[in-house]
This record gives sequence, structure tokens and C-alpha cells, in this order.
Amino acid sequence: MCGARPAYLSAGFILEEGLPIETLERVVQSMQQAAAASGVQLVTGDTKVVDKGSGDGLFINTAGLGMIEHDLCIAPAQVQAGDAVLLSGDIGRHGMAVMAMREGLAFESVIESDCAPVSNLVQALLGAGIHIHCLRDLTRGGLASAAVEIAEAAHLHIGLGERAIPVREDVRGACEILGLDPMYVANEGRLVCFVPACEAETALAVMRSHPLGEGACCIGEVTAAPAGLVTLQSSIGVSRVVDMLSGEQLPRIC
Repeated sequence: MCGARPAYLSAGFILEEGLPIETLERVVQSMQQAAAASGVQLVTGDTKVVDKGSGDGLFINTAGLGMIEHDLCIAPAQVQAGDAVLLSGDIGRHGMAVMAMREGLAFESVIESDCAPVSNLVQALLGAGIHIHCLRDLTRGGLASAAVEIAEAAHLHIGLGERAIPVREDVRGACEILGLDPMYVANEGRLVCFVPACEAETALAVMRSHPLGEGACCIGEVTAAPAGLVTLQSSIGVSRVVDMLSGEQLPRIC
């Protein structure tokens, strides 16, 4: 998420004794398909088998290498007052899909994960010459935690608008039932991008032309003060401070 083109991946497998070989085959095939879609080569790996009851089925540890092929420094410290905050799509689907599967919850509609490789979307932005200041994928802690981390690192204020942040109705309903805030629910195929305001419309057009960015939108802006804070203007016009995720992430993913 700093703009490198992904190239190589290692994979270490910890298998619990008794794991069905069909499960391992399905997982490996899924990894191969995802790697092919991202243009990544799986170049090395290792396998260990642990006693039954010691491994919870299957653990996979990966490490990746990529190539930086541009002159930009993409980092929170590069965010500037006046930047636009762009979101690549709706939030909360991955976390709620995982929660539903783990807990056996049945909603009126099936919530599907947003899991997807976002590197191609990033490369499209770079290829269009967008001067990206910062990128962040919205995994652990969701959109809220990512925004707070960036605001604190940049010593700037990020103002977000609740009405501008897309949340599907089935996800919103599931969050309300379970008492969760979609702002903190993990995603696996979403990112935020900080760009100069003058390039926001061009960047949005590039993102919307990509399958993973069809729902891209501008959700806020960066200002100088109050430094280090993220505020959210609610749908009724009330502004509140957005804090870091506190307590245990639900569902626990990473």
C-alpha cells in the first residue's frame, strides 16, 4: 500500500494433524488464483505439521516483495492540508461476512466479502500520473482506525462526512443488530487515498473505471487544525471525534 508493484510471495504453512487434504488443496488453489490475478509469483514456502489440537486447523504466514517504479514518497507524513480523502468503495462487508460464517448467523441476504487484491487499482492511479500522498488499506480497525493513524502521523485534521461513506443496507442492518460500528469493521478489498484536491476528480474517474473502484467517492478533506484528530459529521449534522479501535476487534481477523 505504498505504491510498489507486487512481484514475489513466500508462504509458510502450519498444518494441524488430521487436516483434510481437500481443505489444503482448496486453500492452495485459491492462493494460486489470487496470485495470478495480482501478477505475483509464489516463489518459496515451507510446511510444518503440529499435533492434533495444537494448530486450529491451518495457519499461513506470508511475506511479499515488490518493485517501486515511481518517484513518489507515499506515506502519512506526505499528507497536506487541502488534500481530498478518497474511498474505493463501500465498507464493512468483509468483517460482517466473516462474523456471519463463524457464528452461523442468517441474515435476509447473504453478505459477501469484499476481499480482493487492490494493487492493480493502485497501479492504475500511479499510471495516470496522480500525485498520491498517502494510501492505506482498511483492514484491522477499519476506516476509522486507518484515518486516526494517518491524522496522528501527519499532525493534521481529517474531516469525514458520514453521508459520503457508503455502507450497504444489509451490512448496516447486521451491524445494528450486533451493536457494531461499520467504521471499525475490517475490510479486505478497500483503500483510502489522499490526493491534492485539484486531482480528486481525475483520481475518482480512474478509480471508477476499475472493477475494484466502481464505488469510489470522496469522503472528506484534510485541514490544518485541530491537528492529529479525525472528526465525523453525522447525517444529522453533528460532529464527533473518531477514536482508535478500543478493545477486541469483532470479528477477530488478524
